[in-house]
Amino acid sequence: MNPELLTKAKSLGFSDRQIAHLTGQTEDAVRAERKRLNLVPSYRLVDTCAAEFEAYTPYYYSTYDRGDDEITRSDKRKVMILGGGPNRIGQGIEFDYCCVHAAFALKEDGFETIMVNSNPETVSTDYDTSDKLFFEPLTLEDVLNIYEREQCWGAIAQFGGQTPLNLALGLQKNGVNIIGTSPQNIEIAEDRKLFAAMLNKLQIPQPPNGLATNEAEAVLAAQGLGYPVLVRPSFVLGGRAMQIVYSDSELSHYMRFAVEASPKRPVLVDKFLEDATEVDVDCITDVGHFDDPDQGTIVIGGMLEHIEFAGVHSGDAAMVFPPHTLSQKVINIIRDYTHAMARELKVIGLMNVQYAVKGDHVYVLEVNPRASRTVPFVSKAIGVPLAKLAAKVMAGKSLKDLGFTQEIWTKYWAVKESVFPFNRFLGQDILLSPEMRSTGEVMGLDADLGIAYAKSQMAAGGPLPMGGRVFISVSDAHKAEVADVAKLFAELGFELVSTSGTADVLEKAGLKVQRISKLTEGRPNTIDLLKNREIQLVINTPSGQTPRADEVKIRTTAVYTNTPIMTTLSGAKAAALGIAALKKRGYGVRTIQEYH
Repeated sequence: MNPELLTKAKSLGFSDRQIAHLTGQTEDAVRAERKRLNLVPSYRLVDTCAAEFEAYTPYYYSTYDRGDDEITRSDKRKVMILGGGPNRIGQGIEFDYCCVHAAFALKEDGFETIMVNSNPETVSTDYDTSDKLFFEPLTLEDVLNIYEREQCWGAIAQFGGQTPLNLALGLQKNGVNIIGTSPQNIEIAEDRKLFAAMLNKLQIPQPPNGLATNEAEAVLAAQGLGYPVLVRPSFVLGGRAMQIVYSDSELSHYMRFAVEASPKRPVLVDKFLEDATEVDVDCITDVGHFDDPDQGTIVIGGMLEHIEFAGVHSGDAAMVFPPHTLSQKVINIIRDYTHAMARELKVIGLMNVQYAVKGDHVYVLEVNPRASRTVPFVSKAIGVPLAKLAAKVMAGKSLKDLGFTQEIWTKYWAVKESVFPFNRFLGQDILLSPEMRSTGEVMGLDADLGIAYAKSQMAAGGPLPMGGRVFISVSDAHKAEVADVAKLFAELGFELVSTSGTADVLEKAGLKVQRISKLTEGRPNTIDLLKNREIQLVINTPSGQTPRADEVKIRTTAVYTNTPIMTTLSGAKAAALGIAALKKRGYGVRTIQEYH
């Protein structure tokens, strides 16, 4: 490697990491050599006026082609905000909301805000959101170049989701002042062994679990825990490659084809708690500013109870705020555990915790000392801009200074529902899993929980029917509970339609059912009725990890015919509650400001 070759490689767009790989060096060594040669990028302004007028929009990109550097100087203290990077499922627009609010909050406090993000569809990359925008990849090299060039006072890695969080430790090692929760404490929450040690110290239970670096270890761990188990890679984004497995053969297939396990990146094997209720908690705290662990304020912004059972990714699950079935005892346990972990991790800013509740037992699933995808929803539900307050806390203020020290429990219900792109993917099964699939979310607000849920369904594009036929077909595991749900719909005046197995159960319970052929038995069958718009609602729970082909056909046909479909009995109960409330009272529309 020589200076001319290095210069040429950089001007052709090779990253330090690529050059290190090609030359058998480390990225740090290439970076050090480049800086010794004063080989650093210059930054050019994007001409947003197409040369018709002089462009003043501070919108920059980097280049190694020698030329004028167009960055404008200022004497203000600068804070860099790291965005979420390219738009993809699992890296929601919710993180962009947090970045934008951080920029607004820090501007209010007199900082110059520098946004680093490479997603043209987001509000954070609008020219007027931050003082300066760098349209650059979120890599260690690019972020360090900007940080050093701008001589920033600090950087925020908590608001862009998993991508910037994974950079935090490397940035800190290179002299970046990561404001907010320290990267070392973020590592405790992310690293499974450190996390388990923390929970043991605090005497907080988590589902039994193990670690595996290869297929044999994974099978051994799963056999020790007992199936079903939840398997996932460490440091995962959007639940990618996360799966519930029910047998050795499924687990072996997963280890061979879904992940690359290594001692540095082990696969996590957790005992899956069937029929547990999942709860998401978002809290804000300033305890990390104080040396005394008992000092500082912790405020839970919201506890969100999932409508679907545990195992559905939190980005996909419908949620209710405040919790609608949890006992006061469970709520108090969740509050105590959240406070204890926030103090132990010395969190500054936001923290998200996911719990599983089974009876009166509360288990911690995971902790993220960062903004979560539920922060915008919670902020809108309680009328407090949590991301804005968190940015001010990270920059040094206390929650007492900001006047937010008490939990808010609303007198109305807020329901979050997810929006899915299934009608764009022909033949793709719509079943939800630990892997995130939603591409957006909506909110229903009302003093009546049923109407709030119904509003959320309208907003998500699947309004609940007021009458007609309900097709019900459930797996053997749900046959004991299905009669109670079917009875709710019968009382609302719906006709029940079923295939033989579910029909037997419903008739035994004294319900009148129209029997219909299975897809393999002849016609007319469910798909015929769906296509003829003779079914107004589908309730279909999956028969196992590998669903039968006819189930998939029914679910995908329901999507194409815009027929509302429930794949869990808890969802079906919520739908019945919503229809009953609409029939009784109808619904009104109020602005979110009127609720606050």
